[in-house]
Amino acid sequence: MKPYTPLLGPLGGFFKEKNRVVWLAVLLIGLLDCCTPTRLLPPGRNLLRTNKLKGVEQADALSLEALYQQEPNSRFPLPKLAIYQLGSTFYNREKVQKRLEDERLDYRKRIQAARPDSVKVGKLLVKRDQHLRRHQLALDKGNAVMRLGEAPVVYDSTLTQQTVEQLSIYLKSQGFFRSRVTATDTVHKRMVTVTYHITENTPFTYAKLEYIIPDSGVARVVRANQKASLLQLGQRYNETLIGQERARLETLLKNEGYYDFRQQYITLEADTSFAPNTVQLRTLIANPAPGTGHHVYSIRHVNFLTDAGAIRFGVKRDTILRDSVYYLAFRHRFSTRVLDRKLTVRPEQRYSLANTQLTQRQLADLDVFRFNNVNYIKVEPAIGADTTYQLDAVVNASPHKRFQELTEFGATYVAEQVGPFVNARLKVRNVFGGAEVLEFGVRAGFEGQYNRVTGSDIPETVLTTQLGGNINLVIPQFILPWRSGRILSRYNPRTRLNLTYTYVQRPEYTRTNLEGTFDYIWQRSLYHQWVLTPIDVSIINATNISPQFRERLDRLSSEGSPLFRSFTQLYVPSINATSLFNSNDFNQTRDATFLRLFAEVGGLTRTLYEDRINLNVYDFAKFTADYRRYHKLGPKTFFVYRFNGGIARALTRTDVEDADGNVTGSQLIIPYDKYLFAGGSSSVRAWKPRRLGPGAYTTNRLEDDGTIVRDYNLEQPGELLLEANVEYRFPVYSFINGAVFTDAGNVWTLQSDPRSNAQFKPDQFWKQFAVGSGVGIRLDFSFLILRLDVATKVYDPTAPDGEKWAIRNFKFLGKSEDQTAFNLGIGYPF
Repeated sequence: MKPYTPLLGPLGGFFKEKNRVVWLAVLLIGLLDCCTPTRLLPPGRNLLRTNKLKGVEQADALSLEALYQQEPNSRFPLPKLAIYQLGSTFYNREKVQKRLEDERLDYRKRIQAARPDSVKVGKLLVKRDQHLRRHQLALDKGNAVMRLGEAPVVYDSTLTQQTVEQLSIYLKSQGFFRSRVTATDTVHKRMVTVTYHITENTPFTYAKLEYIIPDSGVARVVRANQKASLLQLGQRYNETLIGQERARLETLLKNEGYYDFRQQYITLEADTSFAPNTVQLRTLIANPAPGTGHHVYSIRHVNFLTDAGAIRFGVKRDTILRDSVYYLAFRHRFSTRVLDRKLTVRPEQRYSLANTQLTQRQLADLDVFRFNNVNYIKVEPAIGADTTYQLDAVVNASPHKRFQELTEFGATYVAEQVGPFVNARLKVRNVFGGAEVLEFGVRAGFEGQYNRVTGSDIPETVLTTQLGGNINLVIPQFILPWRSGRILSRYNPRTRLNLTYTYVQRPEYTRTNLEGTFDYIWQRSLYHQWVLTPIDVSIINATNISPQFRERLDRLSSEGSPLFRSFTQLYVPSINATSLFNSNDFNQTRDATFLRLFAEVGGLTRTLYEDRINLNVYDFAKFTADYRRYHKLGPKTFFVYRFNGGIARALTRTDVEDADGNVTGSQLIIPYDKYLFAGGSSSVRAWKPRRLGPGAYTTNRLEDDGTIVRDYNLEQPGELLLEANVEYRFPVYSFINGAVFTDAGNVWTLQSDPRSNAQFKPDQFWKQFAVGSGVGIRLDFSFLILRLDVATKVYDPTAPDGEKWAIRNFKFLGKSEDQTAFNLGIGYPF
């Protein structure tokens, strides 16, 4: 850093300010950008600056750009060439080479001296390989900073010509048979801009679709499902769709019993001489050999090994026959009645690939088997008997461990305090012999919190105590008052019973929540799940409320806040349903869609019993929708956006009494936990959890010195939620990924509210969206994703006029918790 010392001298006093780190970062980025991008280029060579694509009107431009054989250095979101150049300033290849040779010689001597002790020699060999591998990596790809960046992309005209050829091949595969591709390159200050010129001309379309299928059985199946074909008259010729059509036909025929059928039998021929700019496409499905046809296989026997992999010498497995299926095991631990409902591969049925995959998926969803597969064995026909084509199916399933324990330790950092917590779970599989899964969980933790009385942090010596436990039982079938038979078996039905207890103790209050649910869960398809909860009951009780906190609750109540209802005795019965569609995987690595719809109605029968119990009961309806779209731009690069909204509303009015028990009026009241909230690590991340809104209402608090300041620490419930999120995710280095994001949203009340600007108004709400932006770092370990998001307020609708653009008050250091929020979490925010 010595060359930069003169630059820092005049600014020394300035960098003593609180935001010196930010300005140092800005200065560093400026220095990186000032690096000459061509400094590391070999003599006579140029740097590839950018690729341009011109003339594309009908073809897919993104697919064409993916065929570039040479890409310029990435400049967003990190200037990777500048980072590489920064690392090269203190990289000496000769020193790395010498260090590598010295290490190799040193370990050779140490290994020689350690002989004949094979243990010491083994340890030295492992250490030597680790050290030499690290030095070799530095020799091949540079130091750690250089590897974080990118080496200069030296322009290669040969690769440009290869790109032209690839673009031409792709265009012809998409029906542009008369297209033309050329390329020009221009050099400016040793930086090259390559422009690819595309002339598409008129694409060829399907004028006639023919099928040539000698096997009458195969022809009958194909023609009966012709409406599902991916190829239609008038459609542009597309080899990608032709490949998908071949796969569709193979799957179709396998589901109709053609066990031996393969894509190799399918050929599609295109004739472009049929008419100008048209294609006559013929689909030929050949027979396996001349004079023979394709055979339909049926299933003769089904054998189910429930303890595959287990070996007992000299002992045979016991066999149970149920519904024509043979269940084999050394010891039968699973109910054959339950397993029989999961089998869609049945004797005397045609072979079906779909039924095979469905059986495997349903057995995996039981969570009692480590793995399972379905194998088929061809049955040789008996001598002299009619030729039949049959298969014996063998289902192999290896059981999971009966007991599984999981303990998690961790800590939170809230209100400048570290709070430890521990989670312990015990899973018991096949607890009653019917493939049930019983799970016990306990949680104990301590967490710093923001004091609801003063709005300031609780003293260091005081932490919130949180205790909880739950019991969860999953039964692999619907528990119904009538027999459902096998009608619902292909939807993987499950019944879940859950009981949860939560205890929270704080200086201001003690609160408990006992909740029980009874759920029906079924899988409509591979990606679509339904959950129906006919019974959802909660009993909430708040005790030991301090006088100071009660006073604050009363004051907030007079201002219109419903927070005080969270600290009463409540009985909350409801019925709810959830529809969840998710085509992504756990690590969110697909181009996918997510949609969650939730509807709930509660307290409908409260008039029958509310006078008989000493608990408050409210009726309400609630609906939420969460839509997410994941666009995959590269192997680890994604553009993700999300829309989330909801509405909660009381169904009837409830009488309100004063302190003396006199009815003073009626209001539309819903349980506090059923309100909608904004802010937090999965919402608008620049605001603390549940602290955003409502609308443009401003919450203030009185300090000890008599000054009035804004209060960002009070929960802000609403009856209407609208929010949107946009996030760009990109790889940084190895398992480290980055993100830049912008969040917007707010909550509002639907009924008239004494709090100014809190009610939703069609002509005002769009001005009241809070906006926050930030950056994030994600450590992706595949099995676990750790996340840190730093977000700052950009637009704060609750701020006074003239101060709503909060980005002007951005601070990275100092007391900036009301401007910048740090969010730690596990998994992606959405």
